[in-house]
Amino acid sequence: MIRPAKPEDAAQVVPLLLQAMGELAPNLVHTKDLETIDHIFEHFFQQQGNQYSYENTLVFENAGKVLGSLTAYDGAKLIELRKPLLAYLNLPDTGDNHLDAETQSGEFYLDSISVDASTQGKGLGKQLITAGIDWGWRLGHQNIGLLVEQNNHRALKLYQQMGFEIRNEKKFMGGSYHHMIFKVN
Repeated sequence: MIRPAKPEDAAQVVPLLLQAMGELAPNLVHTKDLETIDHIFEHFFQQQGNQYSYENTLVFENAGKVLGSLTAYDGAKLIELRKPLLAYLNLPDTGDNHLDAETQSGEFYLDSISVDASTQGKGLGKQLITAGIDWGWRLGHQNIGLLVEQNNHRALKLYQQMGFEIRNEKKFMGGSYHHMIFKVN
């Protein structure tokens, strides 16, 4: 069952979020200490009004266990949603901070999609992506966007099969990504 996340889901969702982020998480928070990274993301997941908040997350739950998560939000709100994390990290609160903008106005952005390793390949990711598309559509968005690493051929194929098209290429925090868009009819 897919449902909106709750603050108390933090212990199950944060590992999925960090799995989706990979090396972006330590680069973002400027530490490689896994305990510190986990603590920072659990804190922000449980808070409102930030990029990684439970408010911006859907979970796939089965028998009380969270098996997948999707974090998404209005791309126009990215800078505002980043402010709490930037303040926590003592980074400047400007529109041109050291972080690249992975999204922009005009799209509902699927930030992080992750499925527990034990259930990958069973369609949970597709269900979460479909729920994310529906969520964006219900909020009035015509474009659903995401980034996929250029060397992640498996994910690229999945997104293309679901109707996402490569719009352009983006550099983001040192990596090269395809910026993909799903047009809601």
